[in-house]
Amino acid sequence: MLAWVNWDWEASAANIDESKHPEETAREYVVRLAAEKANFPILEIKPQDIVIAADTIVVLDENILGKPVNKEQAIEMLTSLSGRGHLVMTAIAIRSGDHTRFQQEMCKTRVQMRNYSHQEISIYVASGDPMDKAGAYAIQNDSFHPVVGFKGCYASVMGMPLCHLERSFRDFPDYDPKEMAKICQNHLKYTCPITDSVMAGEDLG
Repeated sequence: MLAWVNWDWEASAANIDESKHPEETAREYVVRLAAEKANFPILEIKPQDIVIAADTIVVLDENILGKPVNKEQAIEMLTSLSGRGHLVMTAIAIRSGDHTRFQQEMCKTRVQMRNYSHQEISIYVASGDPMDKAGAYAIQNDSFHPVVGFKGCYASVMGMPLCHLERSFRDFPDYDPKEMAKICQNHLKYTCPITDSVMAGEDLG
């Protein structure tokens, strides 16, 4: 998704402990992980560089579903989600290379899954697509097509709420606005009903 914006960027793994703290809420958990990822040391980073970090979780019945550790857990997650609604939370954290600027955002989206069959689950899990996804699914997967409706930000469920990213970047000096909302909608081919509200600073999506 960052490639849509035509930036020069490279990925850097943040090897943090993703264990949930006792009494930590889902919101606190995902926001903390994004911040810890953003602050993870990166070799040869320059002061003018910008670090973007994100973390996405699925919340079902107050239980946090992260990425499945194996195929059996992926099947278990998808079975529990079938035909039900859940919440997707994506937190982003942005900092300058010299740590003089740090911004955070949290985007939440209500998602409704369709009633898919056990056979469909087996075929989808065998494809390998669920294994690096929170909740073991990708909203954009055309063959499995797990989602029948959502309220909030489609891009956030994919893992990067671009409107929130744009909103955060506008607090950085010398930032050249990229109109990420238009870029996002052009690529996803739909008109987002919350873009104007998000860009106006409202806590939506």
